[in-house]
Amino acid sequence: MSRLTASAEEQNQAMEQYYVLQSKIYDLTRWAFLFGREEIVRRLPLDRSAPQRILEVGCGTGYNLRLLAKRFPKAQITGLDVSGHMISRASQAVQPFGGRVKLEQRPYQLGDMHFNNQMDAVLFSYSLTMINPHWKSLLQQAYEDLKPGGVLAVADFHDSRFPWFKAHMGNNHVRMDAHLSPWIKENFDPVSLTVKPAYGGVWHYFMQIARK
Repeated sequence: MSRLTASAEEQNQAMEQYYVLQSKIYDLTRWAFLFGREEIVRRLPLDRSAPQRILEVGCGTGYNLRLLAKRFPKAQITGLDVSGHMISRASQAVQPFGGRVKLEQRPYQLGDMHFNNQMDAVLFSYSLTMINPHWKSLLQQAYEDLKPGGVLAVADFHDSRFPWFKAHMGNNHVRMDAHLSPWIKENFDPVSLTVKPAYGGVWHYFMQIARK
């Protein structure tokens, strides 16, 4: 199965299998290279005193959900992930926030009517580069789920000048060729885009804010 031609169902099955082990070590290892997660939450242009509705797609172990719940104390937050192992970890992480944070184990896909025009913000944090070739349909669904003027926020890998590093990341289901930010800029109203180097420029990551 090619990671660039896999069906959505095959992609979801691959992610579920990948995170059987990874869910156990995710928080112990990802801090070393998932940069920008705290910053993208701080940059969200939302009223912190208002009852916002926020969706995170690919919520993993709940790291970002905790950040969101603390920063937006009146928000109702939903985290989606295809991995039951990650959802199990996330449920422990968000327990202090009670019913303000809801978790759902299911894929996010085009045509989903659960959140149509209801969300003030949709966050993708290090998930889109792992969703191939279906990343575009997820961004299209996010557009449908956002209220008019709602906020799209993305923090993710961007690119690397080293073919060996791209190959290494590809073996871990990650596509790195600066494919996300131009599409977002073209299909949403741009607010901000920041690209930063990691480990002396071995790779770059980006943080992007846009509106519907």
